[in-house]
Amino acid sequence: MTDLTQLRPRAEALVLKLKSKGLMMTAAESCTGGLVCALVTEIPGSSAVLDRGFVTYSNEAKMDMLAVPADVLARAGAVSEETARAMAEGALAHSRADVAVSITGIAGPGGGSTEKPVGLVHFAAAGKDRQTRHLACRFGDQGRDAIRALSAATALEILSNLID
Repeated sequence: MTDLTQLRPRAEALVLKLKSKGLMMTAAESCTGGLVCALVTEIPGSSAVLDRGFVTYSNEAKMDMLAVPADVLARAGAVSEETARAMAEGALAHSRADVAVSITGIAGPGGGSTEKPVGLVHFAAAGKDRQTRHLACRFGDQGRDAIRALSAATALEILSNLID
């Protein structure tokens, strides 16, 4: 699924689910650069469920905006389970949202390594009074646009599952 227009029904379903439960969301995005929030805001009425979004592409932004600990970034790296968890929990703490999703990965075409190849994306979902969940996906090196679209689709699904 690399066509962003195919993601609109998923975003709409998420907005409706959040509205029905009276919940607000936030997103902490790195490799998707705000794509999840952009998809949600395409849906009329999304202002009732989207508090804010954080585009934290650099490590400095992750630390400044989300309070991701410097030692986590130094030890585990920006693309890691630890960072994804800290991003989601930081977004929740720095917003009025009830649930948060985070995305950090390597969209390519460069930047990958044997340990962390292009297409590796870590996600986390956090919620008030909920245990933070983590998911790692290896989408493969299928192009920057495809990896970003797949990441956005996965983030919408993770957030929807969190509030079920």
